[in-house]
Amino acid sequence: MKHSTSQRALLLVNRHSRKGQKTFFQVVNQLQALGFELFEESTEQPQQLPDIIRRYCDRVDLVIIGGGDGTLNAALEGLVDTQLPIGILPLGTANDLARTLKIPQSIPEACQIIAMGHQERIDLGQVNHKYFSNVASLGLSVEITRQLNKEAKRRWGVLAYAVTALKVIWKARPFRAEICLGDKSIRVRTVQIAVGNGRYYGGGMAVADDAAINDERLDLYSLEYRRWWQIILLLPAMWQGKQAEWQGVRTLQGKEFEIYTGRAQPVNADGELVTHTPAKFRLVPKAVTVFVPNLPVLPG
Repeated sequence: MKHSTSQRALLLVNRHSRKGQKTFFQVVNQLQALGFELFEESTEQPQQLPDIIRRYCDRVDLVIIGGGDGTLNAALEGLVDTQLPIGILPLGTANDLARTLKIPQSIPEACQIIAMGHQERIDLGQVNHKYFSNVASLGLSVEITRQLNKEAKRRWGVLAYAVTALKVIWKARPFRAEICLGDKSIRVRTVQIAVGNGRYYGGGMAVADDAAINDERLDLYSLEYRRWWQIILLLPAMWQGKQAEWQGVRTLQGKEFEIYTGRAQPVNADGELVTHTPAKFRLVPKAVTVFVPNLPVLPG
């Protein structure tokens, strides 16, 4: 389907992503065939993406991002500031945001969705001034992020997350934290606290079984286990977002949380280390516009 009027798009492709280098020319040809006029910029240094997007604000109609969740996360600040709509081409390893939005992994199909032009507003989360779309967390997931190298992701794909998780869980040590929600304060001994905005994270695990990226709420869970094998038993439930049903898992919902720890703990957002505790999490409702399939994919 060719566009009746040519749309100008800023194209940001992470050529270092799992499929970026291989599919770059396919992406360009596909989008041009669909009638897009492309302005291509490099994503070699993700921290520069917001400035690149701001620079193109008056020259383009939309931003098309090819990469994984890390590339998308790096761009969020610029997308919120300019309010340009986002087309997503899932070229990373986990592609959890694309999965949440029901965007297919096939590049021709993902390009077609952008060309169809169906848009929805989605929520974002924010932790200490850093936006995230999927999840922000501390504890186990930070160690997984540290150990999950590019080579493993390239070779094993999503399986790399599972293999790395098993290595990390075996050595898991609980830490003390205070979770504040409104005027409530809860002291916990936990191995992981995660705050989810979207539905999927970590290669396809669900934040909660009814989580949606436009439900205007954050879902928090805390894994309060002492022994590594208890976490292993929990993993199948986490893939379905059913961890709330398990003893030893605390779940909370809200629009704002604050987390304090004795010693500063690093926090990761969408798989990137971005800040540390004390951490303030808040919901940013209907923060950005994305191109999604014209299906009832998003509740609400």
